[in-house]
Amino acid sequence: MSEKLSSGALETIMRGGEYTEPVVQVLSIKKMNSGSGQPEKDRYRIYLSDGQYTVSHAMMTAQIYAKAGPKGLPRFSIIKIIRSMTSVINNTDGRDSRVLLILDLELLKDGDEVGVKIGDPIPYSEAASARPKPSGTGPSTSVQAEVEPVAKRMKLATNGTNGTYDGNTTLGGHITHPISSLSPYHNKWIIKVRVMSKSDIRKWENARGSGQLFSVDLCDESGEIRLTAFGTTVDKYYDVIQVDKVYYISKCQVKPANKQFNTVKNDYEMTMTSDTIVEECLDDDMKNLQIQYNFVDIAKIAEVEPNSTVDVFAIAKSYGEVNSFQAKTTGRELKKREVQLVDKSNATITLTLWGQQAENFNGFDNPVVLLKGARVTEFGGGKNLGTTSSTLMKVNPDMEESFTLKGWFTSAGSSALYNDLSARTAGGGTGSYNTPWLTFKEVIDQQLGSINTASGDYYMVKATVLLIRSENSIYKACPTDGCNKKVVDNNDGTYRCEKCQQDFQNYKFRLLCSMNVGDWSGNQWVSMFSDEAEKVIGMSAQEVGELGERDPDGLSKMMESLNFKEFILKCRAKMETYNDEQRLKTVAVKVDPINYKEYNAYLAKKIRDLIA
Repeated sequence: MSEKLSSGALETIMRGGEYTEPVVQVLSIKKMNSGSGQPEKDRYRIYLSDGQYTVSHAMMTAQIYAKAGPKGLPRFSIIKIIRSMTSVINNTDGRDSRVLLILDLELLKDGDEVGVKIGDPIPYSEAASARPKPSGTGPSTSVQAEVEPVAKRMKLATNGTNGTYDGNTTLGGHITHPISSLSPYHNKWIIKVRVMSKSDIRKWENARGSGQLFSVDLCDESGEIRLTAFGTTVDKYYDVIQVDKVYYISKCQVKPANKQFNTVKNDYEMTMTSDTIVEECLDDDMKNLQIQYNFVDIAKIAEVEPNSTVDVFAIAKSYGEVNSFQAKTTGRELKKREVQLVDKSNATITLTLWGQQAENFNGFDNPVVLLKGARVTEFGGGKNLGTTSSTLMKVNPDMEESFTLKGWFTSAGSSALYNDLSARTAGGGTGSYNTPWLTFKEVIDQQLGSINTASGDYYMVKATVLLIRSENSIYKACPTDGCNKKVVDNNDGTYRCEKCQQDFQNYKFRLLCSMNVGDWSGNQWVSMFSDEAEKVIGMSAQEVGELGERDPDGLSKMMESLNFKEFILKCRAKMETYNDEQRLKTVAVKVDPINYKEYNAYLAKKIRDLIA
């Protein structure tokens, strides 16, 4: 039996060079749990051999490990490393060590079939690689290790530098680090990244002063990360950094990401400092720095949790005019346009564009629309898509998939019938798509929310209000349009919104009601946010808040007067973790008065179905 390993390849890689698709052997592998409870975030540490040297500092993600197949990578497996990167890690003893990150692989031979270690490799070190190579060392087993010359496949990538940036030369000649290696504990790094999206400059002014910021979302082969600039760095770099270009970046502050405002898939984010360096990369070979997408069929968005972000690849079936209106709280003029998207899953959803995106969009001839990081919202019982400052949108992107999708729409999609995910439930909700009607006893018996923990379980019910808790049902919220974050009283006549990072002279009232509702079979505590709670109470949140400040007893009596009113509710049951304790939370996502003509027609149909 003969197996070919790329002898000397690991030495080349660990010295900072490049080696095209080396063939190596897996001597051992160890799973490293992330501690998050999410298997997709686990990592694997691998002990590799190329027949001449062994390397223990090699890593891969769970997604790459899964490419090996259901058995994984048994000991002695032979693999081809298709794509990889190296990262220089700063050790506590002051010395740097290099880690090999495997980004793609191909399993050539199962380890159970190989059964033995090939050759007689020694652990790689700078001292070991400097020793004269033996004239010929026979293999320690009956397996003959065949090697191929390193010289014909080796390409040095350091341009004569040692990979350490001293601040006095350009970044392009130095070894770069993958985004996945960045952390607050290492500060000597250079990344080579492509800009996925760039926000507008956002300015603020309050009692504490004024400021400005903008952010860009960056990616490389290993992942993505957000970079934010404040103050003078905004003026310095806003016009320099352009979407879809590639840059070398160094000397930024790395810190844990604030997931309340940052939807980029990374546990960390970066902030520019006065020392930050940004340099455009003009290399010819940029194919490895393409943006990674995780497209979701439109039909599956029905199961996605509101406020999540998704990547979508679809056709603009129709589009409306640009509508202008004034924001109620700020008086600022806003512009929006609605676009109907469809794809091969036979579903359609409404995309809302804002500002410049709304004005610039051209839906003529049903273009292909690519969205990365579109936000899923829920309104009136239906799902919608919206854009944020970090959403990337491309119209008719230059991709092979664009021509395939366009061809499908021309031949079949333009005349197909679609399930409209954005359709609002009419007159009491009996027409709600794919949402079962249940009694509260059936909800308990079926243990809704306890199994489908990702998106929760939805159901419709005709319910009677039994009790509304008036305590803590109102809160003071940020007055910015679209922001409902609770504000903090600064005790100086101003109110602080931590989400917007601004102080305001005023606030708006919002409702968050907890009420007990029931039917003939049982009852349930449900939460209800402002828009739906207003339908039950019959007053705006502002009116309720002012009543509570003016006459607390009057507020309690008003809440009591709502007992025994009946409504149609669309509820979401979901298991949530609070203080390491799991609790079932039910939210009424839609409230409608009962349209007895439609409701009775629904009951008559159910009776006919039962008889049949």
